[in-house]
Amino acid sequence: MKTILKLEELGFVILSFLLFLQSELNWWWFFVLLLTPDISMLGYLFGPKTGAILYNLFHHRGLAVISIALGYYWNMDILYISGVIILGHASLDRIFDYGLKHYKGFKFTHLGEITN
Repeated sequence: MKTILKLEELGFVILSFLLFLQSELNWWWFFVLLLTPDISMLGYLFGPKTGAILYNLFHHRGLAVISIALGYYWNMDILYISGVIILGHASLDRIFDYGLKHYKGFKFTHLGEITN
């Protein structure tokens, strides 16, 4: 089952790349921007609750889809690309067992405790 879920996440990463190709940026920008949502980890400097809230905001696929849809509808590239990057990044994180965070600390996620 775990392999099937990881393949599903890989599908979302590929989808986000294909969506990115619809933007006016060169394809290689996708790989440059893919890790930018991890800037949200700086929230942990202000405690586990603030860190979890900020991290989850930048890794929530529902918000990514809303951002993509609104960016497309309003023809706002920055909103569209932000959503695409969040979708790809969050899915890539889930492949490596990094999920949305609980307030207890960084290693406690909705996928379980990070042990590696």
